[in-house]
Amino acid sequence: MSGTSPGLQPPADAVKPVRHPDAPAPGELLGAHYGQCFGCGGDQPHGLHLQARAGEGVSITAEFTVRPAHQGAPGLAHGGVLATALDETLGSLNWLLRTIAVTGRLETDFRRPVPVDTTLYLEAEVTAVAGRKIYSTATGRIGGPDGSVAVRADALFIEVKVDHFVQNGREEEIRAAMDDPDQLRRARAFEVNP
Repeated sequence: MSGTSPGLQPPADAVKPVRHPDAPAPGELLGAHYGQCFGCGGDQPHGLHLQARAGEGVSITAEFTVRPAHQGAPGLAHGGVLATALDETLGSLNWLLRTIAVTGRLETDFRRPVPVDTTLYLEAEVTAVAGRKIYSTATGRIGGPDGSVAVRADALFIEVKVDHFVQNGREEEIRAAMDDPDQLRRARAFEVNP
């Protein structure tokens, strides 16, 4: 990770990530963590509808197709949408660790424009863990999984408890999510971690 800013450089005592034994199997579709999520939720009409699959070790693959609602410059994906796709992909890695974490820092490099109607193929992996800090990296390619690199990112996620969302989210959405049996099942799945 040469060229990574100091805030994204794992400390000397960081450890290699370990896939949780109850993590989704390689190739398994991870699904949305919340239906209203702009990144992965199916209930967002203009969302990315990003589809992520578990990979080997502590890695995932994902993809999304840039639609007209995602453009910034005429016919090109908005940079913020591309950063969102990277953030969502990196955040999905936490399913493999069976931990709840939020983005602490995201450093994005834009290498080439991504046209509307292009599918962005993303790969991400956790590179190190230090206490509550999870370090990861992602790459987005156009033209297929082996295509040209369009965007890449390094990230730092911070492990949190479900209370983080209960205390900081809007009560109406929190109540709706907690009343949703799928959301409650997902939240309970992470309770195995102390």
